[in-house]
Amino acid sequence: MADVTGKTVLITGASRGIGEATARLFAQKGAHVVLTARSAAVIDEIARDIGENAMAVACDVANYGDMRNAVEHAVGRFGGIDILIGNAGVIEPVAMLAESDPAAWGQAIDINLKGVYHGMRAVMPHMLEQGHGTIITISSGAAHNALEGWSHYCASKAGAAMMTKAAHVEGAGHGLRVMGLSPGTVATQMQREIKASGVNPVSQMSWEDHIPAEWPARALLWMCGPEADGHLGQELALRDEALRRKVGLI
Repeated sequence: MADVTGKTVLITGASRGIGEATARLFAQKGAHVVLTARSAAVIDEIARDIGENAMAVACDVANYGDMRNAVEHAVGRFGGIDILIGNAGVIEPVAMLAESDPAAWGQAIDINLKGVYHGMRAVMPHMLEQGHGTIITISSGAAHNALEGWSHYCASKAGAAMMTKAAHVEGAGHGLRVMGLSPGTVATQMQREIKASGVNPVSQMSWEDHIPAEWPARALLWMCGPEADGHLGQELALRDEALRRKVGLI
């Protein structure tokens, strides 16, 4: 696993699921963690539970000013940002295109796509100045395969995947390590929302079919180390048995 001792990681969508599990794991491994989410009370409690190596900053990734403020607070507290995990995302409202609410559809784009951009835009100047940094975007199989009722999610995740590649093209020559992680279906609140929708085959999966949030957290930690350098600019899929072996999940 990567040595993240003393490094600062900013995690979006850190109030639950993959984001929370990642914050707790990185802190256990000696990193400074900056938890961001709209749920201020929730991330405040998680940060207190983690201890002095954690700080919480209420942040709506759909608002660039919020994201910039979170980065400034992180730099002010810990002196810089070494790792950005772009995790924040929403699946609701699941709806057929012909019946979708344009405002709600656009809000999903603001969070899932523009939110990833806002994070990159806020941290990249700091990373470029310091000459190093790792950016990992949480992707999805939906970025590459259309699913009924998920036009907002598929489109936003596809855009975020391409933006991650663009960030690699622009940053690789300046010390930036940029990748994506497609975790597969994870036992989080999002899967409960998918189940409740009853739309497309994913909603028919049993809870036992989903992997625990700790698995992608461990993959993210591995991706921050030199063993993952052969995958820069790529999207790794946790469904890949070879990757699970490298991460130590098999």
